[in-house]
Amino acid sequence: MASIESVTLDVADPTAANRFYTAAFGLDTQIRLRASEAPTTGFRGFTLALTVSQPATVNSLIDAALDAGATPLKPAAKSLWGYGGVVQAPDGTIWKVATSAKKNTGPATRRVDEIVLLLGVADVAASKRFYVDQGLTVAKSFGRMYIEFATGSSPVKLALYRRRALAKDAGVSPDSTGSHRITIGGDAGPFTDPDGFAWEAASPAPTL
Repeated sequence: MASIESVTLDVADPTAANRFYTAAFGLDTQIRLRASEAPTTGFRGFTLALTVSQPATVNSLIDAALDAGATPLKPAAKSLWGYGGVVQAPDGTIWKVATSAKKNTGPATRRVDEIVLLLGVADVAASKRFYVDQGLTVAKSFGRMYIEFATGSSPVKLALYRRRALAKDAGVSPDSTGSHRITIGGDAGPFTDPDGFAWEAASPAPTL
């Protein structure tokens, strides 16, 4: 089963970005950072989601991100599916923090149960076929709306969502130009998918 081993974000200042991700979410090994000045404007076509156990932890992580310099896009709030909010990191990456629980069962923590990379795609069915051909296994499928792949031992789960719907969920315009500013590392790569997202062969984590 093909899987994701890392996600590399292209950022202007890797040192500053590392400080943010450590302070905001406690992430180090799962998210890698690479210096880049690749031109980009608007929605980059993806979001990263942190799934946690309860609303108090959502609030804890979002507050920490805002304190570290993130911009609020959607305030944390209840919804039909649970509770969550969206912020944009100083490097431009959009992060959603959410839980399916609607009530707290204990004190807030900073524990992240799951990291999900959601790629906004033009044609969910076509992208699903492409990724299955690369060796990924479908875990959940909701027609032409949403696809989730099996993770195996991967620290990051991959999902596909219609691009405009993903932008709406993040609270931003779908318009954009330039680079996605993300590279996915895994045992399925290297390749570039139909929406321009680049994969590379997984490699050991660099030392910042």
